[in-house]
Amino acid sequence: MKIEGNIVFTYNNADNSKLVFDSLEVDNEDYLESKLTGNSIEYKITSEKLGSFLATVDDLISSEIVVEKIVEKSK
Repeated sequence: MKIEGNIVFTYNNADNSKLVFDSLEVDNEDYLESKLTGNSIEYKITSEKLGSFLATVDDLISSEIVVEKIVEKSK
């Protein structure tokens, strides 16, 4: 069975989305597809196992929250 899902993060401006995209891309390379468009980042997650799919989603969201907090604190 193949499990697929998309997550889209949208930010106030393109600079913030680029900063988050660059920060997360290193960790996500080879694990999921990502696309930066303006002030949004779209992630496509594909897995053969539900457990792996959910773990990837959890890691992505957790990492995004950390980067978002760092961006907020650095302003």
